[in-house]
Amino acid sequence: MTSLAALLASASFATACEITLRSSDTHPDGYPTVEGVKAMAVEVLEKTDGRICIEVFPSSQLGEEKDTIEQTQFGVIDMVRASFGSFNDIVPVTQTMSLPYLFRSVEHSHAVLDGPIGEEIGSAFEERDLVALAYYDGGARSFYNSQKPITSIEDLAGMKFRVMQNDVFVDMMDALGANATPMPYGEVYSSIQTGVIDGAENNFPSYDSSGHAEVAKYFTLDQHLIVPELIAMSKSSWDKLTPEDQAILREAAVNSSKLQRQLWADQEKASLDKVVAAGSEVIMEIDKTPFMEAMVPVYEKYVTTPEAQDLVERIRATE
Repeated sequence: MTSLAALLASASFATACEITLRSSDTHPDGYPTVEGVKAMAVEVLEKTDGRICIEVFPSSQLGEEKDTIEQTQFGVIDMVRASFGSFNDIVPVTQTMSLPYLFRSVEHSHAVLDGPIGEEIGSAFEERDLVALAYYDGGARSFYNSQKPITSIEDLAGMKFRVMQNDVFVDMMDALGANATPMPYGEVYSSIQTGVIDGAENNFPSYDSSGHAEVAKYFTLDQHLIVPELIAMSKSSWDKLTPEDQAILREAAVNSSKLQRQLWADQEKASLDKVVAAGSEVIMEIDKTPFMEAMVPVYEKYVTTPEAQDLVERIRATE
């Protein structure tokens, strides 16, 4: 792939860009989301003959997600890549998208987001001075523990799992018959090692990179939480572009999401292979139906409006 630096240095793009858009990401350089936006930048630069540059700032250089979202709303930053979870207080529909077992699989989430429902959700961002350009993958969170393989909902009974400080997560664990233990991420390794908790939940790359696979050898791919990521643009920056340039940016963003999803899948596969080689037992397939059925009280508590209930029904009906 042509690098952004090479394009900028080439003769055909020697002149300075007429428009430079600043894009923020909290992840480090080389991470799938960062590489996705870089690919978008290359395509935009090529298709505008060097008129529009996208400058990518990784590693929280411009701030943490919630701060950079706010800056994007005000037009201080032009673009931001952030998790749906960080938009929960700004765009209410994202709260529904963060419910446990809403999606049957990563493929199901793609089918939903790349279709009419994704367009509908995207339009809700404009009311908050943001333009949704494309959806990225943020991984699927699953359970891992130090005690035993989890192959059914019954196996979770009485087990203690670290979860993020989030009421939905606590209620999810209660509905599954397990005990939620909110704690900082940095304390998880020692807490599993000393038996304070039995396990935690996260995606394969985090399970691997955190070292948790060393102390919690049993991983069950239940994918209870699949929260999308989003590339959003400041509406004030967007409105300054011509319709033709807007179309180029949107197409480049959608194209970049295909690359980002593949890069994420590759990273997951590499982490899976690594932890299995190191001795982890990974349960790849379970019957998720009992887990989903157990979420009835959680949905009754958090899906309270007719609009949210209708959205959940349509998501679940999507093939």
